[in-house]
Amino acid sequence: MSVSANRGRGEAGATVVTSQKVVPGREEDYKRWQERVNRAVQAFDGFEGTELYPPDSPEDNQWVVVFRFSDLDRLSAWLGSAPRRKLLDDGGDLFEGEPSQEILHGGHSAQEAVTAVVSHTVRRGREQDFERWQGKVLRAQQKHPGFMGSELFTPVEGIQDRWVVVFRFDTREHLDQWLQSDVRGKLLDEGREYFADYDVRKIASAFSGWFRFGEGEEAGVPPRWKQAMSVLLALYPTVMVLNLTVGRVLTQLGVAGYLGLFISNVLSVSILTWVLMPVVNRALAFWLAPDRPRSRRTDVRGAAVVTVCYAALLLVFGLTV
Repeated sequence: MSVSANRGRGEAGATVVTSQKVVPGREEDYKRWQERVNRAVQAFDGFEGTELYPPDSPEDNQWVVVFRFSDLDRLSAWLGSAPRRKLLDDGGDLFEGEPSQEILHGGHSAQEAVTAVVSHTVRRGREQDFERWQGKVLRAQQKHPGFMGSELFTPVEGIQDRWVVVFRFDTREHLDQWLQSDVRGKLLDEGREYFADYDVRKIASAFSGWFRFGEGEEAGVPPRWKQAMSVLLALYPTVMVLNLTVGRVLTQLGVAGYLGLFISNVLSVSILTWVLMPVVNRALAFWLAPDRPRSRRTDVRGAAVVTVCYAALLLVFGLTV
């Protein structure tokens, strides 16, 4: 796996990552307001997609929204537009404090990784020292389990004066281990000579690449417990059918167990990604899509549907195996 530290200069894509703390008890109002924002942004030239990431815990209540545009000029047009200003005025009472915002100009898609976005206020005159220090951080990250890549985004003149680093890990556990590691703690102590403050936000999830909701719809990622239940619903029959078909053929051909398992895993991941998960997403969109108004009744109904499907699959395979 290759690792890069791209600075994001001169590349076409542009992304804004907004973090906002919702007033406790106003979550449903916020979701309805966010739907209005999502509908409005779709009318702007260059809009490519949006993702909504709910908080890890009710105590945190920090919601992260990502908007992707084809280039910086079109993103800037949206940020400075009258419709967006009106929406921000309408939703002002939904938030505790001012939402924070980072502009990422260029770079690569991070939809299929667990990602941290770190913004820094770099001390004047220490920019080159800060870049060299970031190189040192990157070398340390490369030695850490699960590291997938890092990108450094320089300030965008006239829009943002903070430096932003985006780094990715294969799992949330590996990301958290890095964030809490002694190595990173020592590097932060060293780096405080070059930056005045920094802010960290974690977005996405290990399953996020399997949960996209179609062109033109408000895309997003559902809560992780729903992701896990949905993946299991597609994974169990896939593994069972492969074991009963491909697995038996490989055994008859005398293929070594480790190689047969690898082949089965390749097939199961491919089937999930391009066949079954899109079907599950469509069938359970009423329950999975995080941007839609949600109620406890809907959550219970969706979980009950998935549980009934589990039981049906167990019955079918119990009678046929």
